[in-house]
Amino acid sequence: MDANVQRYTFTAGMRIDADGANGHDGSGRAAYADGKNGTQPLDYLANAGGAGNWWGIVVDKQGNPIKQTADDPAPGYYISTTSYTHPGKLATDPARYLDAAVDRFIVLPRHWRAEARGVVLGCHCVVYDLRTTKSCDAVVGDFGPKDKLGEGSIALAEFFGINSDPKTGGTDDKRFRYTFYPGVVAQGYRLIPAV
Repeated sequence: MDANVQRYTFTAGMRIDADGANGHDGSGRAAYADGKNGTQPLDYLANAGGAGNWWGIVVDKQGNPIKQTADDPAPGYYISTTSYTHPGKLATDPARYLDAAVDRFIVLPRHWRAEARGVVLGCHCVVYDLRTTKSCDAVVGDFGPKDKLGEGSIALAEFFGINSDPKTGGTDDKRFRYTFYPGVVAQGYRLIPAV
């Protein structure tokens, strides 16, 4: 990689992010649901917000969560979102968002998008396990709270062999070194500048 490329590195544990998990892994399950009609969400619904303030799922004009239809990968589940979106897809299309069960991505505190030099969303990232020396290429795919550092998708956690359950998994052990390269696009993705 070019020596002039800006990079940022931090060491942290890994919390598990289910955002965007919309059933594309073939499981028929998604990140969030109301628990009715046999739905068994991967994560707690409170992690997507609440009535009047949903931030992790698609809502209609009245602010009500929209469920996936029979033509979608996880009918009856809510459509979970990520900051990263695929172009040309409607907000109500589950394929618009990264899928935490499929895509290896990290979540950064929201303020880093504005403070880092270069485009962060969609940029290349390398996650290195200090304990096993395994490393994985990933993408910066979502933003979260300012005080939450060290969060990866279900698929990323599975790569490293740690418990990938969003409700009970992850690790507080600061064994992961995260390095991301603003302005350097992750392979197969695109950079999305802040607006």
